[in-house]
Amino acid sequence: MRAALLREVDGPFELADVPDPAEDGKVIVRVRAAGINFADVLIRRGSYPQMPELPAVLGSEIAGELEDGTRVMAITSGAGGYAELAAVDRAQVVPLPDHASFAEGASFLLTFLTAHIPLTRQARVRPGTTMLVYAAAGGVGSAAIQVARALGARVFAAVGSEEKLDVCRSLGAEEAYVYAAIPEDLAVDVVYDPVGGELFAASFARLRPLGTVIAIGSAAGAWPVIEPARLVGRNIGLAGFYLGRLLRLDPVLVGEAVGELLGLWQTGALKPLVGAEIPLEEIERAHELVESRRSVGKVVLIP
Repeated sequence: MRAALLREVDGPFELADVPDPAEDGKVIVRVRAAGINFADVLIRRGSYPQMPELPAVLGSEIAGELEDGTRVMAITSGAGGYAELAAVDRAQVVPLPDHASFAEGASFLLTFLTAHIPLTRQARVRPGTTMLVYAAAGGVGSAAIQVARALGARVFAAVGSEEKLDVCRSLGAEEAYVYAAIPEDLAVDVVYDPVGGELFAASFARLRPLGTVIAIGSAAGAWPVIEPARLVGRNIGLAGFYLGRLLRLDPVLVGEAVGELLGLWQTGALKPLVGAEIPLEEIERAHELVESRRSVGKVVLIP
């Protein structure tokens, strides 16, 4: 089969013929679409906390068909998606709804689970909750806006460029700002942060009493140290979320969340935002689009 192989940190992807996957206890999916996540960019640059052994085929989110033609979407446990075939744990294979495209399927599970679980199990967003979402036009951020709106929250969005503001409003954000223009007096119950760095450090000052910062990722740099005294003194909280580990520690909870999300998708309350569909042969262009933060929604590879 063809696959995009990463041989070394900071190296190019190599389109190569590699052996078909064949792993005991796993099912084989013919990949029709593979989502690119920012974690893939961090792996390529050697800065992801759990680096795979190289050479490797990256890609942790796919949609495609089983051998009998059943349409599915799946999480690949961290690797293998940038290829024509992928071996996936049966427990992580989910039927792809009839109304959804393969590209939407490859844009759904990781992004919407990363939004839905912390917003329903940690911060417990409900009608009347106010929420600020960083990187709000990206794959995870666009999912967070939609999930929060479905839960009844008022959502404010923040992005890195003015070109993305209308995208956030179209998804349901009450208002959208570039980072430098976030009003100083904006106070919210939840800050949803896939960015990290200086934005994370500034988030705690934006919380109302009993508010929570949800740390999802650190695309802009490492998280600074937060002293517990600062949280205690202001009656605020910090929650962290990492789907990969939760899948291993509590797969039942994740399965429950998948069912809830599929129900919301079926009603039309949620819809994956596919920003670009790019052939596997152009993987360098696809990664550059994600790494440069010029993309909106999910960038998807088509093998």
